[in-house]
Amino acid sequence: MNNDIKIAKSMKLKNISEVAERLNLSKEDIELYGNNKCKIKIQAVKKRKEKKNSKLILVSAITPTPAGEGKTTIAIGLSLGLNKLGKSSIVTLREPSLGPLFGRKGGATGGGYAQVLPMEEINMHFTGDMRAVESAHNLIAATVDNHIHHRKDPRLDPRTTTWCRVIDMNDRSLRDIIIGLGGRIHGIPRESSFQITASSEIMAILCLAENYSELKAMISNILLGFTYDQKPVYLKDLKIEGATTALLKDALKPNLVQTTEGTPALVHGGPFANIAQGTCSVLSMKLGLKLSEYVITEAGFGFDLGAEKFFDIVARKSGLNPETVVLVATVRALKNHGGKEVKDLEKPDSKAVKNGLPNLEKHLENIKTFGVPAIVAINKFTHDTKEEIEVIKEFTNSKGIESSIVEVHQKGGEGALDLSQKVIDKVSGKRKFKPLYSLKESIKKKIEIVSREIYGAAAVEFTKEGQADLKLIKKLGLETLPICIAKTQKSLSDDPKLLCRPEDFIVTVRGIKISRGAGFLIPVTGNILLMPGLPKNPAAENIDIDAEGNITGLF
Repeated sequence: MNNDIKIAKSMKLKNISEVAERLNLSKEDIELYGNNKCKIKIQAVKKRKEKKNSKLILVSAITPTPAGEGKTTIAIGLSLGLNKLGKSSIVTLREPSLGPLFGRKGGATGGGYAQVLPMEEINMHFTGDMRAVESAHNLIAATVDNHIHHRKDPRLDPRTTTWCRVIDMNDRSLRDIIIGLGGRIHGIPRESSFQITASSEIMAILCLAENYSELKAMISNILLGFTYDQKPVYLKDLKIEGATTALLKDALKPNLVQTTEGTPALVHGGPFANIAQGTCSVLSMKLGLKLSEYVITEAGFGFDLGAEKFFDIVARKSGLNPETVVLVATVRALKNHGGKEVKDLEKPDSKAVKNGLPNLEKHLENIKTFGVPAIVAINKFTHDTKEEIEVIKEFTNSKGIESSIVEVHQKGGEGALDLSQKVIDKVSGKRKFKPLYSLKESIKKKIEIVSREIYGAAAVEFTKEGQADLKLIKKLGLETLPICIAKTQKSLSDDPKLLCRPEDFIVTVRGIKISRGAGFLIPVTGNILLMPGLPKNPAAENIDIDAEGNITGLF
C-alpha cells in the first residue's frame, strides 16, 4: 500500500467552491485560499445561528503509544462512512503544528484513504492561522518588555512577568533564555522562555471565542504579571487588546477543506491536549452542527486528557453536547500496556493484549462518568491477528459495550460502515452529558476529583509552589474557573513510565498557571514541557522537495 502522501497526491480534488456548495454555502459566504481551501466568513456563521443543531460525536482513545492510535484517521473515516450511508457529515479537526510535523510524529491529517486534503498545505502553513497566533502572542511579549523598559504604569515587576514568547517549532535550546542583554538601550536583562505556539493562551482563546467581541474581551483579561506591590496586571492595562485581536481577524474564521472522498472537513485551531484543551475551535464545531446531520470531532491524546477537558471546559462553556464517544483502541497499544516493548508491538501476542485490557476498561469507566454511551472502534493494523482482535471484542461484549473493527486506513469510508451504523443507532438526540465537577468546588477539590475519578490516583500532593498558587488564585477571585490539568499523555498517571492501569499512585501538582483570558487554570503535574525538543533523528530528515515543487516524506 502506498504511503499517505502518495495516496493524497493520487486523489483528484474538487474545487473547494463545490464542497462549499454541498453545504449550501454561497460564494459570498467564503474566502478562497486557492482552489483547494477556503475560509468561511464570520457573517456566514452568524446568519445560521438560529438553525437547529445536529448531532455531535466525540472521538477519543485509550492511552496511546508514542506513534498515536489513529484518532484523526478514525474521525475522518467515520465521517466518510456516514456520508456513504446517505447521511450528511462533517469532520472537524485541529490544525497540525510544525513542531510535531518535523519532530517525531510527522503529519496530522489522517492516514491512508482517510485523510483531509491537501495534506501538504494543511500540514505546513495552511491559511496562516498558526502564524497569526504566533504574531499576536509575540506582540504581547514585545509590548510587555517595552512597558517594563519605559517604566510605564502600572509598573510591572519583571520578576513576576509570566508572558514568554512562542515559535511553532520544537527547539529545546529556547526553553530557558535570558533576554535584554547588551546594555540599557536593549531593555532590562531577565530570565524568560519560549513555548511552542500551540501551547499559547492565544491559541486556547481563539478556539473558545465565538465572535470578535468575545475574542477581544478574553484577550483583554490575560494575566501578564504583577506590580511591585503585588497587584495583577492584565493585558487591557497595556491597551493593546484591540491590536492583538486585529492580528487574529482572519484566524478566527473556520477553514474548509475536503477529505479523500470529497466530503467536507473543517480544520481550525490547534491547542495541544496535554497542556491546553486539545480541541478544534468551538466556532468550527458549531458551524458544522448547522451545516450537516452529524459532526465528528476529536479530542487530543487519551480520554483522560483531551476528552475530559472537552466535557469539563469546552462543552460546559459553549453548550456543545457530545451524545456518544467513539473510543479508539488498538492491538498495539494494548500490547504495550500489557508489558510488550514498543519495538516488539508488531509481533503477535494475545496474552499481552489481554494484560493491557485494564487500560481500556478504565477509559470506558471514565466515559460512563459523563453520562454518555461509548462505542469502541478497533483500529485494525495489517499486522494484527484475528486472535488478538477477538480478545478485545470478547472483553467489550462482556462489558455490554458495542465494538467495531475499523479499516478506514486501507478502505476509506467502506472500512467504517459498521461503525457508522452503530453510531446512527446509538445517537438519540435527547441525551445530555453531565460535567465531572461543579465550578463551585474549590480548585483543590476540582484537582482531586479529576485525579481520583479520571486518572485513578490515590491522592494529590501540592508542592510549596502549588500551595502558594492556590492562595493566589483565591486572592484573585478565580476559584470558580474550571481546571485544565497539564499531564503526560503516556500514562493515566503523571508518571509516563506507569502504563496500563496504575494504582496507588500520587499526583503531584508543581504549580498552577493562570490562564485568565482563556477562562481556566492549568495545574502542572509531572515534567511537562511547553517547548518540546527534536528527537535524535527528526522527521525533518525525511522531508524533501523536488525541482517541480513536489514535497515528499511528510508521512
